[in-house]
Amino acid sequence: RSLLGGKGANLLDATAQDIPVPPGFTVTTEACIDYLAAGETFPAGSWEAALEAVKEVEKQTGKRFGDPQNPLLLSCRSGAKFSMPGMMDTVLNIGMNDETAERIVELSSPRFAYDLYRRLVQMFGSVVMGLEDDDFEEVITEARQKAGVKVDSELDGDAWKTVTQKFKEIFQRHTGREFPTDPYEQLKLATEAVFKSWNCKRAIDYRNAANIPHDLGTAVNIQTMVFGNIGEDCATGVFMSRNATTGEPQLEGDYLINAQGEDVVAGIRATLPIKQLGDDMPENYAELEAIAKRLEIHHRNMQDMEFTIEQGKLWLLQT
Repeated sequence: RSLLGGKGANLLDATAQDIPVPPGFTVTTEACIDYLAAGETFPAGSWEAALEAVKEVEKQTGKRFGDPQNPLLLSCRSGAKFSMPGMMDTVLNIGMNDETAERIVELSSPRFAYDLYRRLVQMFGSVVMGLEDDDFEEVITEARQKAGVKVDSELDGDAWKTVTQKFKEIFQRHTGREFPTDPYEQLKLATEAVFKSWNCKRAIDYRNAANIPHDLGTAVNIQTMVFGNIGEDCATGVFMSRNATTGEPQLEGDYLINAQGEDVVAGIRATLPIKQLGDDMPENYAELEAIAKRLEIHHRNMQDMEFTIEQGKLWLLQT
């Protein structure tokens, strides 16, 4: 837990129990401490080790990071030893660029491809570069009004392609540079952003209030992307293994059909109670119940979990 952070350690545990966790790796808290001590630069061999780990994920998935014909997309999440709400947000869909988007259009649909792409530009802009999220949200609101729809998931591929282009223009206007198209540059900058977040004011204030030492550093969890927003046989949600108020052993939480994880917690769509998943996707719900029970017994504590269902296949993203 000290080395891998709480999130990384728990995912390693779940993987060892054959619970379906997307292939990935953890950049350790030690790497974070070394990076900050070296004046916010990767010490010799540190980043190279992460690149070797990417190759291992490529082997496990049969996809290649940075290959527009068979693209592997990654997520980047922080995870310190102790849970810290003051830490950086997630960056999803790392590896998207114009060529990858065109390939995903061929493999799936324009709506799916450009929904992924616009999310990366927005998250990268706000999380990595510190841009105001409101600028991006205004563009999405305009797109909904123009299309005459109420929720983001009803926008089509043309709408998301236009949104993506406008997002790139916002990025260039505020940063003075074009959005980075090299997947490895995206991954490196996202990892560095999580490392740097350890010393942001909000995180320092949180640690002071919670009596958490300042020398622990944060780990970075880099995982294969799984998609809850391909269509109606996909979903994503957050839930607890029992009722948090009474302690009764019943799942409690929220989910959305055809969405990515940030949609559930961002408050941009009305979520559904997790119990309803039992009607919508009964087999997946039964699997969630079984996983929750196993993890509770293993950790001897109730669990707070995040999941994605990709075309009927359940994945546990964190616990």
